[in-house]
Amino acid sequence: MTGAPPFAVISGAQVQRALQGREKQVVELVEATYRLHGAGDSVNPPSYFLRFPDRPTARIIALPASIGGPIRVDGIKWVSSFPENVQAGIPRASAVLILNDHDTGYPFACVECSIINATRTAASAALGADRLSQGRPRPTRVGFVGTGLIARYIHTYLARTGWTFDEVGVHDLSPASAAGFRGYLERSGEAGRIAVHDSAEGLIRSSDLVVFATVASTPHVHDVSWFAHNPVVLHVSLRDLAPEILLASTNVVDDVDHCLKADTSPHLVEQLTGSRDFLAGTLDDVMTGRVSVPADRPVVFSPFGLGVLDLAVGKYVYDEVVRSGDLQAVEGFFHDLSRHG
Repeated sequence: MTGAPPFAVISGAQVQRALQGREKQVVELVEATYRLHGAGDSVNPPSYFLRFPDRPTARIIALPASIGGPIRVDGIKWVSSFPENVQAGIPRASAVLILNDHDTGYPFACVECSIINATRTAASAALGADRLSQGRPRPTRVGFVGTGLIARYIHTYLARTGWTFDEVGVHDLSPASAAGFRGYLERSGEAGRIAVHDSAEGLIRSSDLVVFATVASTPHVHDVSWFAHNPVVLHVSLRDLAPEILLASTNVVDDVDHCLKADTSPHLVEQLTGSRDFLAGTLDDVMTGRVSVPADRPVVFSPFGLGVLDLAVGKYVYDEVVRSGDLQAVEGFFHDLSRHG
């Protein structure tokens, strides 16, 4: 290549247009990325958590990564989580994604990433629900503990990748959020009966597929008997379930080393037992047949969220924006490129 690549900024509106209606393609892309990662064709270092003594509930996370195969892109996601934002009427999370050229290392795009983050999370959850439900009756009752943006995206991805439900359960500590999510479900036209539950117990006991999408920082679900009907659990928020729940379940993660840190529920189990034997394996292990999931106990999928997924979806968005002719390069972003002036 000659010269530095152009640098572009891709807005959230462009991201949404690129991804709208392409849920099946994105799930297939996420599956392919998991397979590349499982085959070792990626670099996904530990995430770095920036925390603040004066704002203990907030954090900003850096997720550097590199993915090979046909995607061939490097980059980093910089994502913040400020739960207090919700009270101010703006989303908890915000993010940008920097894409770097595989051959020169030059960054070539800054992409709004909160939609990408929600999309790859939802696609991963939908893929996990599908693969972990095989070998058992397909869930017909789904329940959402936590009803924010991530829950909305997960429901959308389930509905648009072939899932239908007789009943959708809703539980949130905020009645206003639960009501808002119910309104979304009614408008979607893709929900069966809608049941708003006063307690997590009632929702879990009445759901075959349970989605945790909360901002919980410590476990708040401790009773193993709530899971006696052996549901599939998408433990997306990672810190809802007490160790005793995981020890009574079949546990699948997206990446072992990444998931067992930062006091996630699986990390708490490792600290308690001094072992990782409670893990059955990764979702890639399930997809390739190296691990089978029994139907006679709960199965819990705890995806930490890999930077390679953000890169894959971000590069997909970039390519779609280029194809549409809407790429907006920043003129002269890279300047003074002559070595000796």
